[in-house]
Amino acid sequence: MSQKYYAKLPKSMQNEAVYKYCDILTKKKYTFFLKRFFDIIISFLALFVLAIPFAFISIWIILDSKGSAFFVQRRVGKYNKDFGIIKFRTMVSNASELGGTLTSGDNDNRITKAGRFLRKFRIDELPQLINVLIGQMSIIGPRPEVRRFVDVYTDEQMATLIVRPGISCSSSVAFANEGEILEKSSDPDDTYIAEILPDKAQMNLDYISTLSLKNDLKIIFNTIKEVLR
Repeated sequence: MSQKYYAKLPKSMQNEAVYKYCDILTKKKYTFFLKRFFDIIISFLALFVLAIPFAFISIWIILDSKGSAFFVQRRVGKYNKDFGIIKFRTMVSNASELGGTLTSGDNDNRITKAGRFLRKFRIDELPQLINVLIGQMSIIGPRPEVRRFVDVYTDEQMATLIVRPGISCSSSVAFANEGEILEKSSDPDDTYIAEILPDKAQMNLDYISTLSLKNDLKIIFNTIKEVLR
């Protein structure tokens, strides 16, 4: 069965290290079914409840700075395919022209007033529930990276792309202070690749190796605790 699953992967992901993780995941079909079922139910109900708050937040963002309420960025998802991750816009509309891919802490002058509040409580991530509902993401899973960072993945790190990326994961909780680390760097992108990405990738691989609904619930609890902290 793992050989059949492995054969469906794009050639860019087919290597001995990835095969090992395919072998692990083929034994978790029931877990994947329940995980997707809960993703659909939770994202649908959450979007229904948050519809009116989303409308007010959108108006606030538009009044606060020039540009649209939402920001769509290309990220790399399951099976190494690009997709558009949806967020509330927290930076000026021409942010990409003023700096690098990553945000260097709260002192990044590209962040808007509304954006600082939204980032503080991770409210900017909530529109990704749309990505979850349509099947591009999961509530819990490895955070999707931009193509530049995926291009430097090792063979084993490519295994993080055999599952749907998530809104949160153990690695995103562990590196909640990522912005503070990058703020001290003269080249945030290079610092991320050299110092942060390897540890995050390993945590994501550990997540895949021990994939279970119990672990997902634990990560949800830790995420909420981190946001409140």
